[in-house]
Formats: sequence, structure tokens, C-alpha cells
Amino acid sequence: MADKAPTVLITGAAGGIGSALVATFAEAGYRVVATDRVQTLDRNDRVFRLPIDLELFVNDSSYADSAIVELSKLIGDQGLNVLINNAAIQVLGGVDTLSREDWRKSLDVNLMAPFLLTQALLRPLEQAFGCVVHISSIHARLTKKNFVAYATTKAALSGLTRAMAVDLGDRVRINAIEPAAIQTPMLMAGFSERADAYRELELCHPQMRIGTPQEVADAALVIADSRARFLHGTCVSLDGGISARLHDPG
Repeated sequence: MADKAPTVLITGAAGGIGSALVATFAEAGYRVVATDRVQTLDRNDRVFRLPIDLELFVNDSSYADSAIVELSKLIGDQGLNVLINNAAIQVLGGVDTLSREDWRKSLDVNLMAPFLLTQALLRPLEQAFGCVVHISSIHARLTKKNFVAYATTKAALSGLTRAMAVDLGDRVRINAIEPAAIQTPMLMAGFSERADAYRELELCHPQMRIGTPQEVADAALVIADSRARFLHGTCVSLDGGISARLHDPG
């Protein structure tokens, strides 16, 4: 008997949030098509991995066409229920230091790839009455020094979420999640010898902690649920209350 389980495609599947997304959707009964630049192995028979370089996907149309063919084989003829555009790069630098290459890579991976991938997979998404979840960031609205490229691309991704929802209407649902600091291996590595700074970061959040990859994955699962069909064109703030807090002396 053919597997009638819903299908989700997750980009950036090898990272901290990506790994949580893969495990959470697989546990919820989805067939998971997981992509990243590097190939990793799974013991879960619901996870199908395909290495895709999103920079190449954006800049090389032949590569992109081949990638879509391979993705379509994994998606099958039942359509694509959920596309999660999770992959991103974070190039740090200020106005006086960011290079053209920094900007190009940031825009390609963080903005162009989500648009082009969604565009290329519209037919299977429509077929399944599916939805797209963009993993944006609190930096789409609130940022700090040296996040110029990252914050700009995430602001554009949140804007793209709203614009695509209006443009596609009832064909495909489009939403985004805007997390604040999340306890990924990359973030933790940056604080490996700075315990005091990490605690200070935790205390900036009204919940007195930072978020977990599992909480991002759980939010994506709720958004993807067919019972949330009226949720459309929305950027969900997942930030432990930090965006509600005024920081000033005293």
C-alpha cells in the first residue's frame, strides 16, 4: 500500500533548528525530505536526505532544474504538504566592512532561495493544499550592530511572507516564524568561554532564558496543521517576550 503520509521539505536540515524540525515532523508522521549542503545519515525510514547547495540553486539554472527533478522524485505524486525554508547564513559585519560577496551570499541563501524554491514547487504545494513556513528572525524587526546583512535579508523574508500570501491568495498558505536567540550548537559555541555573557543574554529575555530548537520546530508543526488554515501572511514572534521589553538605563 502506498504511503499516504503528508510530506514536508525542510532546508538547512543539518543545523540545530533543522535537525529539530526533521525529528519533530518525522515523529508527527510526516515523510520528511531533508536538504542541506552536506549529506547526513538517518536511521528513520521516514527521512529522505538530498544534498542541495542553495547558492548554486540560485545562481545556476541547470543545477536548480536538476535539483527540482530530484526533489520531485522524493516528493512523489501526492503533492507537498509543507515547505519549510529554514536554511540561512549569518555574515557579521558593519556598513564599513561588508563586502559585495557578503551581500551576495546573504541575499542568495536567506532570500532568493526561499522565493525560488517556493516558486518551483508551487504545483505540488497547491496539489496538497499545502503551506510554506519561512524561518525568519527577530532581526527582521529588531537588530544590533554588525547584523546589517543578516537583518536586512530577514526583514525582506518577513516582507516576502506577507507579499506572497497576498499574491497567492487561497492557493498556498504562507507564514513565517521570527525567533529570538535559540540554543543552537552555533550559538553555544560563541559563548563557550563566556558564561557571564550567556547568562546576560538569558536575562535580557523576560522568560529569563533563550529558546530551544524544539520550540521552533513545535511552532512550525502547529502552523503546518490543516486546522490552522486561516493563519496566512503572518509572522509569528517566538522571542520569549524580548521584543516587548524596553531597554534603557535604570
